[in-house]
Amino acid sequence: MYKKGQLIETEIFDTADKNRCVGKLEEGIRVFVEGAAAVGDTVRAQVYQIKKRYLVAQLTDILKFSERRTEPRCIYFGLCGGCKWQHLDYGEQLRIKRKQVVDSLEHLGGFENPEVRECIPAEEIFGYRNKIDMDFTDQRYLTVEEMNTPEAELKKPLDFALGFHAPGCFSKAIDIGHCDLVSEEMNRAVETVRRFCLNRKLPVYSTFTHEGFLRNLVVRRGQRTGELMVNLITLTHDAPLMRELCTELQAALGDKLTTFINATTDRKNMAAFGDREFVLCGEGSISDRLGEYTCRISPNSFFQTNTVQAEKLYNEILSAACFQGSETVYDLFCGTGSIALFASKYCGRILGIELVAAAVADAQKNAEEHGAKNCTFRQMDLMHFGKIRAELEAFGLPDAVITDPPRAGMHPKAVEMLRELAPPAVIYVSCNPASLARDGRLLCEGGRYRLVRTQPVDLFPQTNHVESVARFERV
Repeated sequence: MYKKGQLIETEIFDTADKNRCVGKLEEGIRVFVEGAAAVGDTVRAQVYQIKKRYLVAQLTDILKFSERRTEPRCIYFGLCGGCKWQHLDYGEQLRIKRKQVVDSLEHLGGFENPEVRECIPAEEIFGYRNKIDMDFTDQRYLTVEEMNTPEAELKKPLDFALGFHAPGCFSKAIDIGHCDLVSEEMNRAVETVRRFCLNRKLPVYSTFTHEGFLRNLVVRRGQRTGELMVNLITLTHDAPLMRELCTELQAALGDKLTTFINATTDRKNMAAFGDREFVLCGEGSISDRLGEYTCRISPNSFFQTNTVQAEKLYNEILSAACFQGSETVYDLFCGTGSIALFASKYCGRILGIELVAAAVADAQKNAEEHGAKNCTFRQMDLMHFGKIRAELEAFGLPDAVITDPPRAGMHPKAVEMLRELAPPAVIYVSCNPASLARDGRLLCEGGRYRLVRTQPVDLFPQTNHVESVARFERV
């Protein structure tokens, strides 16, 4: 009945995973529409995949606009994959984020009618990020208009870009002149580095030839302290060149620049991670405050991207933990120890476990600076429970475990470790509803644990990402 390439019209009535919207055709066939559609839109879309029970189509035109829409403010909207929801009213964003958590827990986790509270909104929906991570590429992503423009008339070179990758495009990047999710100082730092590199025609590292110089740029800013870090990641260290760049950054940013680091790595991936660090000015780290605690942040350390909302998230962690004051607590994937510090006043003692050595060192310094004597941090690999079991038992078995894993979630072996430790309560902090649902299902297998409640928190306005805090109790 339907063919690939065929244009169809439908009204959007629901949202689905993978940033899709859902419409229904006259025959009752559902169609999953990819693109910046909203519930209430009437759209035209081109079919590119045909299944037995549904179609998948790419949005081509919006015939009638939904009242749930708003005008995107970013000139890169639709190209950059960072802010896919700028076209949605903020109230609609919050509704869909809660729905994502509910859908994942029900359909992937198998939880019936889970208690999922309303998503806690952000105070600022632009300019809230304390970190921006950009890649250098030797192939600039072109817009349709640029593709139809003679090369001599293009305003930017084809062989240089500093920015974000378009969705599904790993070899090319969009040259981003301004990002609305970060502060003006951070945008100025990015532009200063871009101009410096272009003026000196510095070669970009290629993942194909493994030659070149420029790899990544990471700018971090303490939202509460105003401290600013610029971390340029290159293949090798050129001391005279980096001193020149440091001078230009200081001229552009003045006393707002706290530290400038040139990190180097010869790894063949493009992860923004340096193996060696050369500090050109400052101490090589910055600090930010979460509540009453000041946290030290090194270039490779994890720190919540939205400081203001992180405080709300951490308060929800305390609310879910229900500490009485004497508990032994484990904080898994503890990073720089911010959650452990936040919880230290409310429990007896807490053990932070982290794989990255630099983060453990930061966590220990943070605890010492705040006099949190009940905080202990260890570099451990949760994948090898047998090797670390004796050390855990020597510390004391936990009354509660807080786990804040990366987006991929916990490895099944780590979940099994939790089941063997069998704490009365597990507080799972998630940035991915799908991994929360999967790990929650494994934790609850055999009736060992039950999911009590989940609280979504919006740390990433304008995007489809949502954090959540779930409380599991041992049965």
